[in-house]
Amino acid sequence: MKLSVAEYRADTPLSTNRKIFRAAVVVGTFTVVAKVGATAKELVVARWFGRGDVLDAFLIAFLLPSFFVNLVAGSFHLALIPTFIQVRETEGREAAQRLFSSVTALSLGILVGLSILLGLTAPYYLRLLGSGFSPAKLALTRDLTYLLLPIIVLGGLEGILVAILNAEERFALPAFLPVVSSLLAVLSLFAAGKSLGIFALALGTVVGQAVETVVLLWALRRKGGWLGPRWTGMDPNMRQVVGQYAALVAGSLLMGSTNLVDQSMAAMLDPGSVAALNYANKLVSAISGTATLALSSAALPYFSQMVASQDWKGCRHTLKTYFLFSVAATVPVTLGLLLWSHPLIKILFQRGAFTERDTNVVSATQAMFAIQIPFYVLGILLTRVIASLKRNDLLMCGALINLTLDIILNLVLMKFFGVAGIALSTSLVYIGASCYLTLWVLRLTGGKQLGPMGSVPSGGAQR
Repeated sequence: MKLSVAEYRADTPLSTNRKIFRAAVVVGTFTVVAKVGATAKELVVARWFGRGDVLDAFLIAFLLPSFFVNLVAGSFHLALIPTFIQVRETEGREAAQRLFSSVTALSLGILVGLSILLGLTAPYYLRLLGSGFSPAKLALTRDLTYLLLPIIVLGGLEGILVAILNAEERFALPAFLPVVSSLLAVLSLFAAGKSLGIFALALGTVVGQAVETVVLLWALRRKGGWLGPRWTGMDPNMRQVVGQYAALVAGSLLMGSTNLVDQSMAAMLDPGSVAALNYANKLVSAISGTATLALSSAALPYFSQMVASQDWKGCRHTLKTYFLFSVAATVPVTLGLLLWSHPLIKILFQRGAFTERDTNVVSATQAMFAIQIPFYVLGILLTRVIASLKRNDLLMCGALINLTLDIILNLVLMKFFGVAGIALSTSLVYIGASCYLTLWVLRLTGGKQLGPMGSVPSGGAQR
């Protein structure tokens, strides 16, 4: 049963917490399945390629397509859901679907244009991203980039479809689907790895992304929620989404640039450092990604409903509950990774082309990445609250601070710790980001002015 804004006012913070918890359990369960599939894929990739040059080339080629998928899809997700729910509850489902169609049309135009631009400029920006690569390695990276470009359109569209399903409180299928890409990548390696090499991995990745997108389109059409991309004009609702989206894109561009910076600076170090950085982040990102995807996917629709009904007391209560829950869940995991990083990497990756020396480098880097986990999870939760409040300008400012801090810390720490210093820099950035976001969320939900991109609660907030 879906709640209208009027009905939602009678809903208690406790019942909202239960709804979020149930949704988070669903998302978390299926995300774990997807992460197991992703981990299995990484084990196969490690066995085939180790920390070799071809994997470095693939990772740099995949870097910008995946970055822009996260940029476009993630930004539309945060910009669309609060407004979509507001329109659905106040103007009706038909108006909400018109908004969705316009957003889809706009996003597809951006994604196609972006793909063409990246294809045309690949020979130039790859020289910067792979500054330490040999000419042959750089040529391989360029060829892989062209093969991976369709991911931008497919992944961007998938992200928007997931946003609408989540807004409709449909969480299971979007959480499970990423296992398809992992499975098809592995099958491609076994079927064509000997003949195509690293190109088999790239081909499987693209085909997997296409299958995921088609399945989501089918799911929305089956529920009558897909009208197709259709531009209906720049009405007030669309202007609100675009306004929020512009701030989010700027912020995501800056924050996502930290990953570009990290990998580019890793490419300046010893050969295999880019691969080491990626291997070291696999387990950490699997843990933090599962927690944040489960919690943030479940929380954003309900935070948006609380903001629409101006239930500031309920918003603070729910935030406090899941803050304590996230700390209790992530701190023990972080300590475990710090203590057992080396044996974990040895068990997971040390076979085939992955040597004992690789294990030493990757385990030290993983320990530095692990420090971020509690702060990363908290930061994602706080980001969803700020997105619900339509104060994405604050995320943009925070991202600029994060990028500046990341560059400075990388330059300092990589001199002393090598690639592990880059991982430590990332963790320190997330610690600072969580402090920044906490201060703003406490201020906004405590009845302060929401600012130019938000609204002031009528009669003030509850205290």
